[in-house]
Amino acid sequence: MSRMETVLRDPIHNYIYLQDEVILKLINTKEMQRLRRIKQLGTTNSTFHGAEHSRFTHSVGVYEISRQICDLFQRNYPSTTPGDGNWDNNERLVTLCAALLHDVGHGAYSHTFEHIFHTDHEAMTVQIIKDPRTEVNQVLRQVAPDFPAKVASVIQKTYPNPQVVQMISSQIDADRMDYLLRDSYYTGTNYGNFDIMRIMRVMRPYQNGIAFDLSGMHAVEDYVLSRFQMYQQIYFHQVSRGMEVLLTNLLARARYLAQNNLFPANEQPTLLLPFFQDQVDLLDYLRLDDYVLNSYFNLWTTSSDPILSDLAQRFLNRKPFKSIQIISEEHPQIIAQIQQIAQEHGFDPEYYTGYNDCFDLPYDAYDPTQENPRTQIELMKPNGELTELSTESSLVSAITGKESGDLRFYFPKEIQPEVNQLNQQH
Repeated sequence: MSRMETVLRDPIHNYIYLQDEVILKLINTKEMQRLRRIKQLGTTNSTFHGAEHSRFTHSVGVYEISRQICDLFQRNYPSTTPGDGNWDNNERLVTLCAALLHDVGHGAYSHTFEHIFHTDHEAMTVQIIKDPRTEVNQVLRQVAPDFPAKVASVIQKTYPNPQVVQMISSQIDADRMDYLLRDSYYTGTNYGNFDIMRIMRVMRPYQNGIAFDLSGMHAVEDYVLSRFQMYQQIYFHQVSRGMEVLLTNLLARARYLAQNNLFPANEQPTLLLPFFQDQVDLLDYLRLDDYVLNSYFNLWTTSSDPILSDLAQRFLNRKPFKSIQIISEEHPQIIAQIQQIAQEHGFDPEYYTGYNDCFDLPYDAYDPTQENPRTQIELMKPNGELTELSTESSLVSAITGKESGDLRFYFPKEIQPEVNQLNQQH
């Protein structure tokens, strides 16, 4: 423990208390500081202009929620004998480190980057934690030689204590609770607001994980519905997705030019070349952030390649692609016609059109036959019996297992009148 706790002021949690020396050291590593330069919501600030918050602010928020849960468990449900199902406070430090580091592997522009370069932020997080070249690993090894592997196993969901894993990753965890509240605040909306204090109050550890007192069911319902609304109103917003498609196509064009040696010497994206050549080392990955990509985009606005130049200008100056929702049976014919219209207007369909699909399960009841079954939200009755949320809540039952979202096809705004006319014919 630090001799004197340090605090961070936060608009969501008021104070974030840094009580452990190792947490303070982790925050000051270059890998964590890099997250200040990666926006939490990628291109969403093109739709909700306040959404400028970073992966760093979210990470310390997840740490703070986890810290409060650990403290609450230790006060109310301390383990007295091994295996009694209560909270073993020896798990506190590994929990807090995993909470703080859970997103340290995110790439520039977050999920969009993953789709383009086929990276996996969780796999990169594990690599950062375990690689002896990182400052994060060096700090964790000061706790114990095997401590990095323990923290990594929480991220990988293989850590032997399910209470720790569920606190960081489940259908109701510190990660989701922070990003719903934080994203709602910074987008200037109220969809993600729920009673986090009540939820934490009714959480309790048991042998196989974390449950919620039945008396707190309505607070849990509110959380599930808040998450549903945030996905529909914020995360799946069609304008933000139009910017994502634009970003994807911009980087695809840059990849094509790099792989065919068509970049002039003064436009070479040196830090991106390992990704274009599929020869990425962890240290290459860590050099990228939103600022690096935006600097290249700025450089490319005057590129000798007209497609790259135009796409870079559209992205930096917020000229998102427009879209129509695609219904599967009309899909092949209408897509071909839109691409033909784009071609006739001088737009290469490969770089000026594209799909974007966004789907989410608001709540998924436990199904052991699934390849990766989700951890169910369990309610605990006064007699200690456990019951699954959707069997008790008619509200949650109504959306359980029902996928929401849509598939859209994007194209330049310049051809929107013709596309609208075409769409009406279908």
